Amino acid sequence: MARIDAQAAGGANRVAFLDMIAFSEIGAQLLALSDDGYNVLVGSTPAKPLLFKGYADHPNVLNAALHSTAAGRYQILYRWWRIYKAQMFLRDFSPISQDRYALQQLKEHGALPYIDSGRFELAVSKCANVWASLPGAGYGQHENQLAHLQAAYQGAGGEVTT
Repeated sequence: MARIDAQAAGGANRVAFLDMIAFSEIGAQLLALSDDGYNVLVGSTPAKPLLFKGYADHPNVLNAALHSTAAGRYQILYRWWRIYKAQMFLRDFSPISQDRYALQQLKEHGALPYIDSGRFELAVSKCANVWASLPGAGYGQHENQLAHLQAAYQGAGGEVTT
């Protein structure tokens, strides 16, 4: 579960959407084997979890096979983390800082109004290019099905309207 509370996030739907992104990016098994995904390195699997210790800063560990430094609950790339850390005055790579980063991405991609109003499919389409596991991302990686993600979102307390 996201560590940021609904009030600080701007509503329960936003927290549920963060949980859905983590479910999509990390998967339920790996979320359970880690610190709810906050300490997961790219390339982790439930059979071989790759976890980092400490939240002082983004671990900046390159997975050469995947050509990626993605880390944390939202699989944040180091190159973006450095920029947002400075812009948002984030002190560390703690769970709350990761949540705030993800919310900023949702804001910048215009997804928040759709999340707030329960228009799940439109919200996902607005931010699909940020997270490779979302349907329509187009990165050539595994993309989860919308219905599967909507079930995770609703299971986390998110509301959907038509």
